[in-house]
Amino acid sequence: MTNTVSTTIFPRLSEAIRLREKGDNQRATQLLLAHLRERPDEPRGLAQLGFIAVQSGALGQAEHFLRRALARGENSLELRRTLASVYSQQERLHVAEAFTSRLISDEGDRQLRGLRANLLDRMGRHEEALAIQHDLVGENPQSIGAWIAYGHSLRAAGRVEDAMAAYRTAIAIDDGFGEAWWGLASIKRKVLTDGDIAAMEQALAIAVDERNIAPLHFALGRAFHDRGQFDKAFHHYEAGNRIRAESIGYDATELTGEVAEIEQLADRAFMERMSPVPNGTDQPVFIICLPRSGSTLLEQMLGSHPAIEPVGELPYIPAILRSFMEISTRRGPVSVPQAIASLSDEQAAMLGQDYLARARLHRKTDRPFFIDKLPQNWSNVLFIRRILPQARFIDIRRPAMDCCFSNFSLSFTTAHAASFALRDVGQTYVDYVRLMAHFDQVAPGMIHHVSYRALVDDQEATLRPALEYLGLEWDEAIRDFHTLDRVVRTPSSEQVRRPINRDGMEIWRPYAQWLDPLREVLGELADS
Repeated sequence: MTNTVSTTIFPRLSEAIRLREKGDNQRATQLLLAHLRERPDEPRGLAQLGFIAVQSGALGQAEHFLRRALARGENSLELRRTLASVYSQQERLHVAEAFTSRLISDEGDRQLRGLRANLLDRMGRHEEALAIQHDLVGENPQSIGAWIAYGHSLRAAGRVEDAMAAYRTAIAIDDGFGEAWWGLASIKRKVLTDGDIAAMEQALAIAVDERNIAPLHFALGRAFHDRGQFDKAFHHYEAGNRIRAESIGYDATELTGEVAEIEQLADRAFMERMSPVPNGTDQPVFIICLPRSGSTLLEQMLGSHPAIEPVGELPYIPAILRSFMEISTRRGPVSVPQAIASLSDEQAAMLGQDYLARARLHRKTDRPFFIDKLPQNWSNVLFIRRILPQARFIDIRRPAMDCCFSNFSLSFTTAHAASFALRDVGQTYVDYVRLMAHFDQVAPGMIHHVSYRALVDDQEATLRPALEYLGLEWDEAIRDFHTLDRVVRTPSSEQVRRPINRDGMEIWRPYAQWLDPLREVLGELADS
C-alpha cells in the first residue's frame, strides 16, 4: 500500500486518525494496533503510531514506527517533519541535520531551514546558523519567531547591540509577544525604558495566552528590579513562576527520592566495583552544579587554559540516559539507579562511546581536555561515572540564597522546572548538596569542589587546586578569561565577557522579606 490509498478503505485507520486529532490517543492506539495486526506493513498506520509515540515522549518507538512507515512508502510532509523533530529531540544532531538538509535540498521543504539553523547552532556551527537566520528574517520580515531566534544567536555570539535590535523588531511586529520582551530584558544591562514598562503593562492587561503572560511578568520583574522597585519586581517574578508551575505540576519529591535511592545503592563497595578503565582516549570534564551557580564563569576561566577546550552545555548525557531509560522500562517500572546498576560493562562502554562521538561534533581543537558544563548533570554523576570511567567532575557551588533566588527570577523552560517555586528550588539545592556529600564519602576525590565566592575573591588560589585535580599547572592566560572569543549560550553570556566582578553576590537581600519559604527549606544552608 502507499500513501495514495484513501483511509476509507481502512475504517479502523480512518477512525484512529479522527481520534488522534481529537486528542484521544489511547483509543486511537487500540484501533491502530488492531489495524496493524491485520496489515503489519501498512504505512499510514505505522506513521500514526509514530505520531502518537512522539506525543507520549517515547522517542525511540516513534523513530521505529516513522522509519518503517517511510520505508514502506508513506512520504507525507507531516511524517518527514516529525521524523526530523524526533532526531532533534533525541539530540542526534548530526543525523537530524543531514536528514533536514536532504529534505531542503532534494524536496524543496524550505520551511525546515529554521530547524536546520537551530541544529547547526547546537552543533557549534554558529556562523552557518547565523547566515541562515539572517536570510530567514530577510525573507520573512514579519516572522516574530525568526527575529527572536536570530536575536538569541546574535547575543550568544557577543553581538549584543544587534541582538537588542532583533528583539525590538519582534516587539514592533507584536508588542504583546512575551518572549521578545524577555529576550530584551534578560540582557545584563538596564535596557528597558519607562515606555517599555508602559507597553508591557498594557500588553499584560489584555493578554490571554499564558505563553505570553509568563514571560511578560518576568520581563516586568527585571525592569522593576533595575529601578530598585523590589516589591513590584517580586510580584511579577512570583506571578510568572506561578503560571509556569501550574502548567506542569512539578513534583520535587521525585528527585529527592532518586537521591535517597542513590545513597542506598551507591555505597563505597558499589563505587569500587565500577571499572576504572578509560572508555576511549577523550578526556571529558563535567562542570556540575545548579543553574545560576557560576558554571559559565568557571568554564570560561578553565577554557582559557591551553590544555582545555570549552564546548558549552552539551545535551547528550540527559538524552542518552532518556533513551536508555525508555528501553529499560518497556517491561515494567525501573528507577534510574536500578537501571544503572543493571548495566553490563559492554552496554556501559557503548553508551559512553555514543556520548564521546556526539561530543566530538563540538570539538575544534586537539586539546587533551574538553568541558561539558550542562548544570543538571549533577544528578547524573553516577550514570556518567558508569559509562565514562575517565570522567572528571568539578562542582561549583554558589551561596544557596543567591543561587536559588537567581533561578526564581529567570524565565526558564521546563528543563529547570524546580525554579518555578521557592520551596522547590530550595529542595533541589538541598538534594544537590546531599548528593555531593554522599559521593565525597563513598568515592573520595572523584569530585573536586569550587566555591563561587572564593573564585570571585581569588581566582588563582581557587583554580590552582582544580587544575592540579586535572593534572595541569596554572597558566596566566586564565586571568584574561573575559577576552576569550567564543559563543556563550547561557544567561551569563554578557557577564563572562567582563573582568571578574561581584555583581552576582547578595542579590537576594532586597527580597529577603518574601523569601521565608526558601529559607525554611534550606535550613542551615541558607547561611552558607
